[in-house]
Amino acid sequence: MSITANLVNELRQRTGAGMMECKKALVAADGDLEKAIESMRIAGQAKADKKADRTAAEGIIILKQNNKAAVMVEINSETDFVARDNNFSAFAEAVANLALEKQAKDVNELLNLKLANGQTVEEARKELVGKIGENINVRRLALVAIKDGVLGTYVHGGRIGVIVHIKGEGDAALAKDLAMHIAANNPQVIKPTDVSPELVAKEKEIYIAQAQETGKPADIIEKMITSRMNKFLDEVSLVGQPFVKDPNVKVGALLKNAKTEVDVFARFAVGEGIEKKVGNFAEEVMAQVKGE
Repeated sequence: MSITANLVNELRQRTGAGMMECKKALVAADGDLEKAIESMRIAGQAKADKKADRTAAEGIIILKQNNKAAVMVEINSETDFVARDNNFSAFAEAVANLALEKQAKDVNELLNLKLANGQTVEEARKELVGKIGENINVRRLALVAIKDGVLGTYVHGGRIGVIVHIKGEGDAALAKDLAMHIAANNPQVIKPTDVSPELVAKEKEIYIAQAQETGKPADIIEKMITSRMNKFLDEVSLVGQPFVKDPNVKVGALLKNAKTEVDVFARFAVGEGIEKKVGNFAEEVMAQVKGE
């Protein structure tokens, strides 16, 4: 069967693949458009499975919200270049919008939801891997749904995202300021009492060892340990940190003056916690050229 330019173009529009790839698939399918699409999807899934163990530590943080909920999704790629690709961006937008619409509670639930084209998120992810040639991973999701109070959100350059929920008399401007503060200062918890006992014990053990090396009297050592622990707890807790817009005021005092409290917050940074493989850039480029 003759493979016409119109047929190749139709396959390109439906799959987003390159012209030569589409022509090759049509030739193999004897001009059967649906058969070509199916074979391309199978090939894309095979590529996705092959690349699944490759480190994806770049990507984007994307955040969507309405009056009653906010959702934040981290979607990873292997390189920053792909993170700026239009196909990748369109996928991320569609996934985040779907997560908000369905109020998905975790990644597994999100991956099984269907997009507007009828594909599940996981099917679309695998197809995108085959198209782009890099491992792509929907890594994590945070959903904050509220009945009262105010939501504040902030995304910095697509690399850091924050959702914060406040209750009391605080307004949207305060919520936004708090979201920006959390993005900048990365608190681990809201209050010092929220720090895990295990972490407190570990830090105290370190400070005890450091203080004992000074050779000072026991009562002085005890004061040193207490001072350092208080400083540590302030540094890792939101209310103990100096407010980013006015370092002379701690966030705790700011909230007290505004008769407001932080109910919950979530902060994502692209690739945090992922061990990045150090490789040879030239070899990586050649692997991409060879389609490995």
